[in-house]
Amino acid sequence: MNVNGVRSAHRKGLALTLAEVDPDVVCLQEVRAAVDQVPDLGLAHRATWLPADKKGYSGVGTLTRAAPAATATGIRSAEFDGEGRVIRTDLRDFTVVNVYAPSGTTGALRQAAKYRFLEQFYAYLRALLDEGRELLVCGDINIAHDKVDLKNWRSNQNTSGFLPAERTWFGSLLDLGFVDVVRRLAGPETEVYSWWTARAGARQRNIGWRIDYQLATTGLADRARAYSLPREPLLSDHAPVIVDYEV
Repeated sequence: MNVNGVRSAHRKGLALTLAEVDPDVVCLQEVRAAVDQVPDLGLAHRATWLPADKKGYSGVGTLTRAAPAATATGIRSAEFDGEGRVIRTDLRDFTVVNVYAPSGTTGALRQAAKYRFLEQFYAYLRALLDEGRELLVCGDINIAHDKVDLKNWRSNQNTSGFLPAERTWFGSLLDLGFVDVVRRLAGPETEVYSWWTARAGARQRNIGWRIDYQLATTGLADRARAYSLPREPLLSDHAPVIVDYEV
């Protein structure tokens, strides 16, 4: 889940939500905190944090009930690892990749950086696939893949997050063998969103974008049984992407 600042989300009830869901694995993005600033989330899970070098910016954290076999941070990128973008966690039966992709909404320079990250992240995932493990990619990818993934797609065709090149890149992940788990469970026409602007009551009216995902290799995707993206409680401008797997 993109928490838009873990301290802010904690004040809004993140720990209570985690207690109610009782997840085995938690992937948080846009943590915006140093490790010693992360509040007590009420879980006895093992935690791996990758804050950004820049204070109050980006950052990811992965928490698992089971002790990881191994963890690794970053994608060996001189440009992006200091931004706190990716954590890999190896569990017994599969590997979790927690990702927070850059946004390109602030202008051309940042959009170009986003494309560079996507290219490097694609290569990173392709190398992980070569290891032969089941993979689960969780996080804020900042791309709505198809028209059904945002309410106002017609007016956003030239907007970062729904640009043709971004959507093509997302399709290339599916071509690698990843399954968009929520889309498979929801069906091809169901409107499912994970982010809403704070303007004009968009969240209440469900005028949103789906930019947060769980992408799994086929063996793991076939074990997905149910999903939810609850709009309430309002912990951030994103909703958590919750999927139950039979593992």
